[in-house]
Amino acid sequence: MKELIERFSGQLRDAVRIARESRLTPAAKPFSNVLISGLGGSGIGGTIISELSAHTAGIPVTVSKGYFIPAFVGPGTLFIASSYSGNTEETLACVDQALATGAHVVCITSGGKMAEIAREKKLDLILIPGGNPPRACLGYSLTQLIHVFETHGLLPAGSLARVETSASLLDAEEPAIVALAKDIAARLFGKTPVIYSTSGNEGIAIRFRQQINENSKMLCWHQVIPEMNHNELVGWPSGTDQIAVVLFRDHDEFERNNYRIEINRAVFAKYTPHILDVYSKGANAIEKAIYLVHLGDWVSWFLAEKNGVDATEVKVIDFLKSELAKK
Repeated sequence: MKELIERFSGQLRDAVRIARESRLTPAAKPFSNVLISGLGGSGIGGTIISELSAHTAGIPVTVSKGYFIPAFVGPGTLFIASSYSGNTEETLACVDQALATGAHVVCITSGGKMAEIAREKKLDLILIPGGNPPRACLGYSLTQLIHVFETHGLLPAGSLARVETSASLLDAEEPAIVALAKDIAARLFGKTPVIYSTSGNEGIAIRFRQQINENSKMLCWHQVIPEMNHNELVGWPSGTDQIAVVLFRDHDEFERNNYRIEINRAVFAKYTPHILDVYSKGANAIEKAIYLVHLGDWVSWFLAEKNGVDATEVKVIDFLKSELAKK
């Protein structure tokens, strides 16, 4: 896992190469909506891209993380299936349903049943390298989503190139990122992390939570500002100094959200001294998102070290899949 995190910028560059070599079928007519189907490490890119494209797509972008697709899916839908293994049963079920509606289907995978279906049905297929944990290959899947969105006019021209500049940013910042990640991990060790982001950045918070779950083998939770100001904030009187708050922040954050964060900080500080502000870096939303993803990945690795656990091992998920395979 450590080597995969270290090679993340190289993965991004390789992902851009794959995207540029892929061939996508032009849409017969403008799409009316987008549905992205994917779970876990294969699906988090869908959440992130839905937020990155919120102000440019011009049509609804929805993410499905289950067995069924919404009723609005039809011939006007761009349906993107993301399954690293190509064998995720929930995503395969959604592919079958999407095909039945006449949706325009794009598959992002390393192989498996999904690649077989894509070839049989002559669907758009983007193949990415396999053999690694899906959560360690977000650079591949997210980059392909950016490529698909840019190709179909849902992200501005030049968005794929921003993945390359993101890789350069990580290379330049890597020593500082590693040092910061070690410090954050030291401050989270032995605590229950509570992760907060502002609306529009929830995908980054979810990714961080998932990496702490899978790599660090820790429970934690996340919430979004301002929504949590209408519910979770009321629960903070039960907070303790065993909670460590991580606030994902941006220097260009909406003024009212920044004001809310400072008020929230004052509330948190009544119950825990462990409050960390983590600021993004980058010249645009794609660079900022990728920077925070990489930083969070390093934090999860250093926490795994401190916890004395194998960051790659996911035996409980393997057990779940083996039990499901019995029926």
